[in-house]
Amino acid sequence: MILKSTSLFLEEIEEFLNSLFHVEQFPESERGGIYLQSSNSIERLGLALEPGTHLDEWIIEKKLDALFLHRPWKLEIDKLPPRLGIISYHLPFDECLTVGFNIQLAPALQMSNIEILGIKENRAIGMIGDIQTQSFFKLCDCITQIFGKYEQLLPAANRDIKRIAVVGAMTDSLVREAAKRGADIYITGQIRQPAQKAIQETKIGAIAVGHRRSEIWGLRSLAGILQERWPNLQVFIGDES
Repeated sequence: MILKSTSLFLEEIEEFLNSLFHVEQFPESERGGIYLQSSNSIERLGLALEPGTHLDEWIIEKKLDALFLHRPWKLEIDKLPPRLGIISYHLPFDECLTVGFNIQLAPALQMSNIEILGIKENRAIGMIGDIQTQSFFKLCDCITQIFGKYEQLLPAANRDIKRIAVVGAMTDSLVREAAKRGADIYITGQIRQPAQKAIQETKIGAIAVGHRRSEIWGLRSLAGILQERWPNLQVFIGDES
């Protein structure tokens, strides 16, 4: 009896992430995928947002077979161990696993009746949904538990928070649409000046979690997704993240 190999290769991870991130919705130049090819079988995978000062040392210390990089732009390939495979996704990762239409984040926020809020190039960039009625400060506590901290708060006029919007952009029109559709709070990466007037006029509250903070949450979420798919895969998140 011939047993089928259970080795995992970079192409299989790429195929899985292409499906997870729905890369067909993005322009070809933004889809990501294999950044540095390798024929290595993969047992130990590292996740990092970008090349850090000690990336090469961390790769060696963790004995990594492959690396996921969110932003590979400053990567010095000549400093990496030979045969290391690299996979990279920028925009698809941001839109699917940070603050936006993120079906992984929605359960953590205990959102229900989720609908799309905001479309960019035929892709959803935000979501709106109901939550259990709670105070603004209880919601802030929830955000702190999820992301570790928040960057900026603008309290809502409504004391009872029942509906929230989570959007990967903040414009005047998006804020007004969220308020019109009943959102008490607008959660995003950073509060943008052009939306200030809409916030004041609609009296909607806002929470900015910080873009990098949401990316780190995305890496942790991705680690869990990959380990659920491949239980024998060892996944490490870089210290620089």
